[in-house]
Amino acid sequence: MDNQMLLKSTTRHIRIFAAVVEDGELVPSNQVLTLDIDPDNEFTWSEDTLQLVYRQFDELVEANSGADLTDYNLRRIGSDLEHLVRSLLQSGSISYNISGRASNYSMGLPRVAVDESN
Repeated sequence: MDNQMLLKSTTRHIRIFAAVVEDGELVPSNQVLTLDIDPDNEFTWSEDTLQLVYRQFDELVEANSGADLTDYNLRRIGSDLEHLVRSLLQSGSISYNISGRASNYSMGLPRVAVDESN
């Protein structure tokens, strides 16, 4: 077993690991990045909105191609993806998972439709 340090970026809704998953365990890698979106299931996602995040992740990784794999670079990518999650919530593309185990509304209270017919 090598003692390679696991590089990672963890925000509330985005976790990036410089690792591969083998038998359910993260194994450090200099070649592969693994993305975990919304690990606490705070939001409800469609396949399309998940794919938006994966595509943005791929684009950010490609834009950093050739740069050293560092905590800083991973945090920058994670931060950009966290902003994307916030914009998806604000646009209504995703919503809070009301049946989730903890509703903490980490990105602000959910918007409630106002009936203005009165």
